[in-house]
Amino acid sequence: MASEAAEPQASETPMHDIQNGDPVSDSAGEPPAKKAKLDDAPTPDNNANSGAPQRKRGIAPVKPEFIIPRATKTEPEFNDDVAEAAHHKERDGEEAGKKKNKKKPTGQNTHRTFGSSQDEKGLCPSRVFTPEFSPGVCQWGEKCRYEHDLRTYLKECKRGDLTTFNGVCPVWDTKGKCFSGWKCRLVGSHMIEQETADGRKELVLIEDEERKKKAQPLVPFAAEDGTANIASMEAKIALNRKKAKTPRADAYGKWLDKASRELEKVIHNRRFDEDPEDAGGFKEEKEDNRARYIEPPFLPSEKRRIYFGPETPVLAPLTTQGNLPFRRLCIELGAQFTYSEMAMSMPLVQGYKGEWALMRAHETEMLPPTISPGADIVQGYDHAKDLRFGAQIAANKSWQALKATEALSAYTPNLRVIDLNCGCPIDLLFREGAGSALLEHPARLEKILRGMNGVSQEIPITAKIRMGTRDNSPNALRVAERLILGGYESNTLGLGAPGVAAITLHGRSRQQRYTKQADWEYISECAALIKRLNEQTDHVADTIREPDPRTQPNGGKTYFLGNGDCYSHQDYDDHVNNAGVDGVMVGRGALIKPWLFEEIQAGQYLDKSASERLSLVEKFAKYGLETWGSDEHGVGTTRRFLLEWMSFACRYVPIGLLEYLPPNIQDRPPSWRGRNEMETLMGSHNYKDWIKITEMFLGPAHKDFKFEPKHKSNAWDEEAEG
Repeated sequence: MASEAAEPQASETPMHDIQNGDPVSDSAGEPPAKKAKLDDAPTPDNNANSGAPQRKRGIAPVKPEFIIPRATKTEPEFNDDVAEAAHHKERDGEEAGKKKNKKKPTGQNTHRTFGSSQDEKGLCPSRVFTPEFSPGVCQWGEKCRYEHDLRTYLKECKRGDLTTFNGVCPVWDTKGKCFSGWKCRLVGSHMIEQETADGRKELVLIEDEERKKKAQPLVPFAAEDGTANIASMEAKIALNRKKAKTPRADAYGKWLDKASRELEKVIHNRRFDEDPEDAGGFKEEKEDNRARYIEPPFLPSEKRRIYFGPETPVLAPLTTQGNLPFRRLCIELGAQFTYSEMAMSMPLVQGYKGEWALMRAHETEMLPPTISPGADIVQGYDHAKDLRFGAQIAANKSWQALKATEALSAYTPNLRVIDLNCGCPIDLLFREGAGSALLEHPARLEKILRGMNGVSQEIPITAKIRMGTRDNSPNALRVAERLILGGYESNTLGLGAPGVAAITLHGRSRQQRYTKQADWEYISECAALIKRLNEQTDHVADTIREPDPRTQPNGGKTYFLGNGDCYSHQDYDDHVNNAGVDGVMVGRGALIKPWLFEEIQAGQYLDKSASERLSLVEKFAKYGLETWGSDEHGVGTTRRFLLEWMSFACRYVPIGLLEYLPPNIQDRPPSWRGRNEMETLMGSHNYKDWIKITEMFLGPAHKDFKFEPKHKSNAWDEEAEG
């Protein structure tokens, strides 16, 4: 971790080889990777009577030789809510600004401004991909505000080419064609000046046919750039202009509302000594409703089946940090399932392109997961039809969730699941009745999930919940039971279970946010309950009616995943073997060290060297340019998301520096220096050092780019600046 003593070294890291895109190497003689089988390593408990130093709770046990003594020590305060709903907090701040007594925001990631990354003057779209002397027709003519002379644009309006990646555009190197054309910051690697028949020199973009053949899509429905699940512009325009129809959502929503009104009559008007089927003439009215009801094309039992098991670690839905390049990196390192960033239902229904962009996935996420066939795989599971990518949405009203679900199933059908977020603790969502607020209204939650199942066609529906909204009042057990069997109201109407295919429980309450450790004992209780309900649904408390088999997903099995504080393969194995969960969802642990999925597969700790970790940063930069473009805007966007990831990655303390294992995600390390300058730099909590690392691959930041917080609320940053 950068400090007063180590900071000058971090700030004066030699920049030779950086301009050529070569990572700064570690000290001489250090192996590229050290893999230590440390499962049997001594723990503080085992050493209690051996005279070994004891591990302090909440403090990472860094070896004394790497600790930097300091007179005044202030532990860094991390705002982990940014991993769950960062950009929604910006909206929250805008609303709070209209009120008096606005609470001062705190945290390292609060209210960052990024400026704009763009050319001094843009190149006209009619010129971006055409040869110099064969431009397209500009529809604006002389009124066009963009530059039309290609040489003037390259010389005066566009920033100079990057010297990183050996001067070769990573997009062109991978695909054989650059999708940014003349605006690419490495255009010199895929352009030539050739002589025409009349003796003039013409600038021409070149394509590599061999590279293009090698870059054929892995799946037939992937686009030329290797992405999939892209809603067409026509679909988004139709949604925005309210021309796109959602007939299933409309019909199902009306039927659900009608059933709710009839249910109120039954519950509030009937006498308890009479037959509920005949109370208040409800039997006839219910039959009328059934006659009007249009049965959905796919019941839960008919939907595509899914599988979660010990060999399928899951990357949690992460807002901002769970972007496509990071998910692609995690898939490459061993993650078997990923989720989109949380999307709000209403913007999806309104066709907002920013929200629909969250559904964009890489072709590697469209491949089947790696599984081990066994007894846990449900009957009828077709591995070839399974995917690695699902969508997560948030909603507070059933009609919004239904319309968003139907739109997703229509315009982005290549989804593994559609997950409803019922655990987000952010105040904005909670006040609107979405996220964790749904836990306080289980009947509404069940209604929303039932409706989503009715309109999602063959895509299964899942839910992610927390223990509850308050620390001392967990209700996840009751919520899980309702989601598997259906509530009293549903059984009164004969609707059966809502058909949720999987439930994920984050072992914290909404009030707790990310403080304290996740309660895996409670997760284990919930796992045991769900196992009993899956095995013996007709013998439960209060003699609840056995659900209709047609309403049961996965052949009658609802998968259950645990989430919270998984930071090592030991944590993962312990949760799978002792907590009784089908799988584990990893969030912050993957942000801090994405190779956690490699550790899970290998069953051992991986002491990644600084150069290996830097190579992951380089991969992220390449994947970012492929995703957002290699022009000035794409470089700025890649830098922004890379810096957001590094605000988590800097928390990693190398295994070789620790005295005891396993590491704890909640521990905060003292000030430390690494085994070489690069390791010290990568552990710095000074955002200026993060920017320096991005410049190794993305060049100097644009003059308008900013990453510094508007206020110095984080004492650690102040200390790191010396």
